Amino acid sequence: MLTISVCMIVKDEEAVLERCLACVKQFADEIIIVDTGSSDRTKEIAYSFTKQVFDYPWIDDFAAARNEAFSKASCEYVMWLDADDVILDEDIAKLKRLKQQGNHSVDIFLCKYDTEFDEQGAVVFSYYRERIIKNDSSHQWVGAVHETIALQGKLEYLDIAIRHQKLVVNDPLRNLRIFEKQLDKGVVLTPREQFYYARELYNHQFYQRSADLLEQFLNDGQGWKENCISACQILGYCAYFLGNEKYALRCFLRSFIYDEPRAEICCDIGKHFLDRKQYHQAIFWYETALSRRIDATSGAFIEVDCYGYLPCLQLCVCWWQFGDKDKAFIYHKRAANYKPDSAEVQRNAQCFRYKKQDD
Repeated sequence: MLTISVCMIVKDEEAVLERCLACVKQFADEIIIVDTGSSDRTKEIAYSFTKQVFDYPWIDDFAAARNEAFSKASCEYVMWLDADDVILDEDIAKLKRLKQQGNHSVDIFLCKYDTEFDEQGAVVFSYYRERIIKNDSSHQWVGAVHETIALQGKLEYLDIAIRHQKLVVNDPLRNLRIFEKQLDKGVVLTPREQFYYARELYNHQFYQRSADLLEQFLNDGQGWKENCISACQILGYCAYFLGNEKYALRCFLRSFIYDEPRAEICCDIGKHFLDRKQYHQAIFWYETALSRRIDATSGAFIEVDCYGYLPCLQLCVCWWQFGDKDKAFIYHKRAANYKPDSAEVQRNAQCFRYKKQDD
């Protein structure tokens, strides 16, 4: 039987910690909480689930804090979670089965990380993360922010999902501030850190700075394939905000250097042409998106809607604009198969009802 220590670093998480630990207590053999300076009821809540609550001074370094938490673990495997993570009942059941039937030779188990959801709660953004790691000194967290553990040894991808469900963002500038503090200290960012720093700049609307860093990242040629593809996508978004639409399209096409087209990129290109009423080109790219398949174990950030719902929805629009209402209706029905209750599908259904009345 596998034993699992769940290790968490927390600060001012009274709004969500009990929700998370109520999931954890159902499968964890040990719960370890490292508090980095809470001023609310976080520690009180933690103590109601475990006696192993430790203080650790926050030094703007997530890897250091996670390594501190892992150092307290005594079980065969260590699992990390954030306070605003949730595990559904079916995934808790799968974790219990893993403990009973899991392969002890595996070094790292990877789980899906679902981080964005639509209005009905369906997952729209997901990727795999290292989640349950053998408890030995060879596995260390690195990176002051967007920390990671190197994927080494025997890996196993699990059909188990962790849902990241934030209620509030306590400090939206935290990650950007940590990166810039590192730079002020003369730290040379790794290619991975360059990518994530550029992404933080984009998220905070520093589009020119983000674009410059992404260009440097891509031109250096040292980045991981999936980060390079994402960098091309974000660089394209920056170009739109900076008023260079043609360059945005070239950025999306540039991603094909690194691998075959991703549905996410195909949808971005399709939107480029749809927005300009170039429907033939838009149809080509949305149909190409429909031909792509999710490779969940690639490590890529996956925008789930791009692999079915969104292309069908936009193909409905394109064919409607062409005046081919029959083809438009076919894609409307396909989009409805993915998300029958979405506002867009309901709005399109109303349009088709009006058309039928007119006919």
